[in-house]
Amino acid sequence: MAGDAVPGVHKESAGQRRLALLLAMAMFVLVVDTSLMNVSISSVVRDLDTTVSGVQSAIALEALVSAAFILIGSKIGDLFGRKRAYVLGLLGYAVGAIAMTLAQGLTAIIVFWAVIGGIGAALLLPAMQSLIHGNFEGDAQRQTYALVGASAAIAAAVGPLLGGFITTYLSWRVGFLLEAVIIAVVLSGIRLVKDAPYTGERSIDLVGALLSVVGMGGVVLGILVWQEGGEYVGLLIGIGVVGLAALAYWLVRRHRAGKATLLDPELFRVRTFRFGISGQLLQQVALGGAMIALPIYLQMVLEYNAMQAGLSLAPLSLSMFAIALLAGKKAGKRRPSGIIRWGFTLLAIGVAGLLPLVPRVDSGWYLVVPLLVAGSGLGLLVSQLNNYTLSPISEERVSEAAGVNSAGGSFGLSFGLAFTGAIMLAMLSFTFTSLSDDSTVLPPSDKERVAQALNDDAELMSNTQLKELLADEPPAIQEEILRINTDARPIALQVALLIPLGAALLGLGNSFRMVRIPDPVPSSPDGPVPLG
Repeated sequence: MAGDAVPGVHKESAGQRRLALLLAMAMFVLVVDTSLMNVSISSVVRDLDTTVSGVQSAIALEALVSAAFILIGSKIGDLFGRKRAYVLGLLGYAVGAIAMTLAQGLTAIIVFWAVIGGIGAALLLPAMQSLIHGNFEGDAQRQTYALVGASAAIAAAVGPLLGGFITTYLSWRVGFLLEAVIIAVVLSGIRLVKDAPYTGERSIDLVGALLSVVGMGGVVLGILVWQEGGEYVGLLIGIGVVGLAALAYWLVRRHRAGKATLLDPELFRVRTFRFGISGQLLQQVALGGAMIALPIYLQMVLEYNAMQAGLSLAPLSLSMFAIALLAGKKAGKRRPSGIIRWGFTLLAIGVAGLLPLVPRVDSGWYLVVPLLVAGSGLGLLVSQLNNYTLSPISEERVSEAAGVNSAGGSFGLSFGLAFTGAIMLAMLSFTFTSLSDDSTVLPPSDKERVAQALNDDAELMSNTQLKELLADEPPAIQEEILRINTDARPIALQVALLIPLGAALLGLGNSFRMVRIPDPVPSSPDGPVPLG
């Protein structure tokens, strides 16, 4: 009998390994989808005879829909089945990918890619994390969270490079077709997924759902408008914050009355959950900040093309992926909170190491060491944070917890991208004006005009592109403007890198609080959420 038991164990282990790989593939597609769309904008505009603003609006709408409905998506997983929500989310993404492959106009992109795909993301993210929680235990659960986290991280890092390669040498339609093929492969293994049943309250909190859409949607819309340099940013974010505050009040009030809530406010009494969500948000702020500042530095200052910039960032993405897998497998008895502390420490050291290099280097090779250090830190973080946050949560509440966890990560990434970009452009504007005013070469009557021209036209140009723009100016004026541009860029990029550095340092401080409390104990399938 013992001899018959061993093959069964191996079969189960092989099935779990395949399931973990399929979940990682699903996460990779989810993250790389937006990168592919971003780098394909000009090609999509040309092929579909549409406008840049139209395609950018579709990208913003997809992010807005997925963020606004993510808490509702987690509740749908509870009410109709986490496995079913996972399948519907994948199908939503497949519909969007196929629509992009066949699209002949902007309407198809908006309806199928932005709206249906955005709803698919809102269903897929929390359902995926819930299913990891329900299908794996112990070391296998920790390793799967690490693998899926590493897959998301490397997709965020290499997505622009991969998308740029496919768009340049093949077609943007091929990229989206490949997404649909990967989703088909993921769905082919759906029989490996064991549903995680929900036995809690099945009533629907309509007011909570509405407030979550207003709150999440308002904040994300404000961030998107901020990123695009639009107006009413403060008003939109204010509406979102008021909506989230009203949601919190409503949830507490409903819970005390013993009525159904969109999510259980008791979750936030779990200290490991609160600290884990904070760590997740700060890690994503740092990643988003680095992912906008570094490519701009490489392309605008070192004048790399997209492929060269992507290769220069490979030390960050590859070390992130490798360390996440290694830490997931080799963590052993080490405290997750201790690993998280080391992750934020290495991330802070790596980003800090970039600051003195930015104004001095003329090649991406000089960035390899700090990028390896920062990537190793991010790898340690993605290997631990999801498991740290969700492992103590009971099956009954894990969808709600996963929805909040996903929302925190999405907000952090969006905020990191938008805030770092806004700070960089604001610093460029200030520095352009200051250096123009101090110039002894520019005529006094031209200083304001030159500063304004640099603000409007040169902020995302390399010196070579700027030189072409200045072809009609006298040589002395050309040299002075190029000098101002050359001096201003590194200062702005250094200031921009302070955002991911600040997030890393805040995360490090948060990790010391984690270390002072007991590490989370994984819940049993029917166990309660540990409080305190």
